[in-house]
Amino acid sequence: MKYLNLALLILFPVAWFAPLLRAAILPIFGMDEISVITGLQSLWESDVALALLVTFLAIFAPYAKTIGLALLHWNLLSPKTLPALEILGKLAMADVFLIALYIVIVKGAGHVTVETAWGLWLFSLCVLSSIVIGWATARSLRADRADNP
Repeated sequence: MKYLNLALLILFPVAWFAPLLRAAILPIFGMDEISVITGLQSLWESDVALALLVTFLAIFAPYAKTIGLALLHWNLLSPKTLPALEILGKLAMADVFLIALYIVIVKGAGHVTVETAWGLWLFSLCVLSSIVIGWATARSLRADRADNP
């Protein structure tokens, strides 16, 4: 699990720059690719509060959890921090929900074309993998405590 977690340190930044979706006012004008980073750039120009929230949910929460789990795996962080790390992972899932909600709202607008791209799947996979790694780590720690009281 610890090496899969370390892989997330590389995969999360790839997912942030990968296209999450393609959008166009009308399909005949071509599709613009939107990534977490380009979406954040637009948000910082228009809505700073929402940009702070999305930055926390999409970048800070999942990466902090991944770093925390890595430190935990190498016994550099107390196991008592695991509940906080699990909360960070769940908060990252909220960003995936926000993206999905955005897609549903925009598709309902009528003249807008939106297609999901591979980056959305990669980002979702990273977040879900992080949740599973956190769960497996907690289970392993509980088993170690039961074996070594």
